[in-house]
Parts: sequence; structure tokens; C-alpha cells
Amino acid sequence: MSRQLAALSALALCIAVPQTIWATTYTRDEAVKIALEKSSDVKTAEEEVISANSQVDAGYGNALPTVDLSATVTRIFGLDDVENKKPIYNTLNSTKAEDGSAPTVYDYVNAGAIDGLIYGMSQQGYRWQSSVGITATQILYAQGKVGTGIEIAKAYKHMKEVSLDNAKATVRYDVENAFDQLIYLDSAIVILQQSKDLLQENLNFVDQSLKSGLATELDLIRVQLKMDQLTSEIASTEKKRVLARNALLNTMGLEWDSDVKFQGDLRDPLEGYTFPDTAMANVKKRRKELVMLEASEEMLQKNVSIEEGGYKPTLVLIGGLKYTNNKNHFYQWDAPDWDENINKYVALNFTMNLFNGMKTKEAVVQAKSNLRSTQIKKETAERGFRVQIESCANTLEDANSQIEIAKRQIDLAQKNYDLTNDSYKLGRETQLNLLAAENDLRVAKLGYMEAIVNWNKAYNALLQATGEY
Repeated sequence: MSRQLAALSALALCIAVPQTIWATTYTRDEAVKIALEKSSDVKTAEEEVISANSQVDAGYGNALPTVDLSATVTRIFGLDDVENKKPIYNTLNSTKAEDGSAPTVYDYVNAGAIDGLIYGMSQQGYRWQSSVGITATQILYAQGKVGTGIEIAKAYKHMKEVSLDNAKATVRYDVENAFDQLIYLDSAIVILQQSKDLLQENLNFVDQSLKSGLATELDLIRVQLKMDQLTSEIASTEKKRVLARNALLNTMGLEWDSDVKFQGDLRDPLEGYTFPDTAMANVKKRRKELVMLEASEEMLQKNVSIEEGGYKPTLVLIGGLKYTNNKNHFYQWDAPDWDENINKYVALNFTMNLFNGMKTKEAVVQAKSNLRSTQIKKETAERGFRVQIESCANTLEDANSQIEIAKRQIDLAQKNYDLTNDSYKLGRETQLNLLAAENDLRVAKLGYMEAIVNWNKAYNALLQATGEY
């Protein structure tokens, strides 16, 4: 490799931008780290993982009993006060039999029983009726819905964890590509500035030659025009670099900063990077999109089981305690008494749907259709990955070829410029040929820079396609 090409390779692989004292400088790793911390896509994926974890905990909660506290206070209007007046007993006590004998004990017992019955019935007419109760419910059998629901929640959690990894990989990919583009533009500006220095030497030479009568004014004008074009190209590239810098800052989740600097390097194709593993059996395990589809498929398979559970019975055990208090005034309360005003109950509830308008049948049909749709997407994704990997591998191969071509072009362009420049100074070559040689050299250097960047992009794309990124 020629000395000029070696210098250019170093330039392409490592750019050191002049730093100001107050400027913030980010390396590639720092840029990726900040982007992972501030990316809205990553933050959203992290929140989805938190939600998925909560759904797993909620699924386990469905297997545990539920305990509910309820309290009711009712005011009924249009009722009189309820009093235990014992009208039958009092009437019996104030009367005598026809023969003048007093009522018997049996008569009093019957009168008390009737008065108690009347009072008990009248108690339902209290104006204030209150109750406080605790109910415990335990599902004993629900055709596997609880356990299946937990499995679905776990599959969903796994899918969201993979989605988070995929979001991070995408952010890294975007940041590194943007970083590579910024390095290319920095290098391009350096190359253009070097070309401007060469052209300035030519301009000075023509200016001196014009004064000594060895060059014409037309020669000077031609160089000045080239200088203006090159100055304009440098300005345009600097504007592109500003846009590229702002795009990178935006990807990192940072505000635009005109003083911020980036410093890093590109992969050197000559170092012999390992070709990514393109075996489909391994690609299927690594591609996060496929892993997410598999998790989704597992969820939908479980969902079919849940919908089919609509044909099966549900058995629930219910137990509770309920304290009731009925009075004429809201401030009147009886103390809770285990035997008098607290109801205790235990119930076993069996439920089985016999007909619901074909809702269960159609729900099963929809669940199976959703499952098949996901399976089709997975099959399509697998075929798409094959095509993507093949395309990326071809692109990387082409990038390798372009680097070899770019190397030869720089060597030839540099030799052509050196020979043309020497001949021009001796008056054996035209100025037009010198300007053309200088332009060819600049184009060759920029072409080599672009080939290096394209190789890095192609290598990143193949890593991403094979799931190794």
C-alpha cells in the first residue's frame, strides 16, 4: 500500500476533530450508552416489561381466594317506628275467660309466640336497615383458565423482554450507522481541505507565472473557478455534517449542540472480521422478531384453550359473615352478637353454560384464526430472513470488491497527479489536465472513504440480518 493510501486509511478509520476547551466529546460507546438511556423506544419497551411482570403476578393472584368487605346503609321512607308492644299478650292479660277463670300458661305461651312472630315480621319495616359483611371466594375448578392465564402472562412477559432487547439493538444499529456517516463527512471535509491546499499551491504558481509572462489570464481564471467550486463543495459538506450531527444527537435523545464533538473509528476491513453465522437454524434462534412471533404463537395457542373452556363447568367455594342492624333511627346500633345478628354461611357454586347464542363457538373460531395468522407471519418472516441475509451477504461482498477498486484508483490517481503536476511546472502539460488530475485524485480519495463506510454499513446490516448485532 502506498504511503498516501496508508495515510488515507488511517484518516478513514480514525478521525480526530479539533476540540475546543469547552466542547463535549462523545465516543461511539458513549453515544450508544446515552441513546440506550434516553431513547423513547427503549423507555417504552421497559415500561411494557414492567406491565408484563405485573400481569404474571396478577395471574398468580387469580389462583388465590378473594376477600371482599361490603357495607350497606338503607333509608326507607313512609314507615312508622317499630315497637315491641306485645298486643296479644297484653290483651290476654287484661281479659278473663267466660267462666271467670284466668288465662292458662299455655295461653300466655301462645300469646308470646304470636307477639314475637308479629314483632319479627314488623322488624323488616325499620326505616334504617344496615349491614356489614365479609365474603371469601375460592375458585376450585375453572377448566384450567387460571393456570393457562398464568402461562399466557409468562409468554407475554418473555415477548416483551425480547422486544426490549430488539429495541436496544435497533437503537445501537441506528446510532452506529449515524456515527459512521458523521465520520465519513468529517473525513470528506479533511480530504476536501487537502485538495483546496493543493489547488491553492497551483493558484499561487499560476499567479507567479502570470506575472512573469509564463501563464495567461485564462489559466488564472480556470484555477479561480475551480477554487470557488471546491470552496462551495466544502461549505455544502460542512452543512451536511451539521445535519448528520444533529440527527445523531436526536437519535441519542439529546438537544442540538453546535459545540458537541464526536470521536471514533470505523472497522478496518483489512483486519479480517469474522463472517457472521448465516446458518438458518442458528438465525432462527437469534432473530428477535422470530422469537417474538413464537412467543405470540404460544400465547394464542393457550388462548384457544381458554376459549374452549367456555364449554366446561366452573366450581367456586363461597363463605361469608354478615352483620345486620335494623332500627328506627340511624344512631341506634345493636352490638354484634354471634348468635343473634351475625349470619354465617358457606356455599358451593357450580356453573356450566348450556347455551349462549354460539358465543363460545365463535370465540374459539376467532382464537384459532388468530393463531393461524401468527403462524403464517412466522413462516413468512423465516423466508424473508433468508432473502435478507442473502442480499446483505451480496452487498458485503460487493463492498469488499469496491474497496479493492478504490485502493487502485487512489494509487493511479495519485501517480497521475504527481506526474501531471511535475510536467505542468515544466511546461509539458496543460493546466486543464492538471485540474482534471487534481479532481480525479479528490474523487478517488472520497470514493475510498465512501467504500470504507459502505463496508461498515454492509457488515452491520449482515450482523443485524443474522441476529448477531
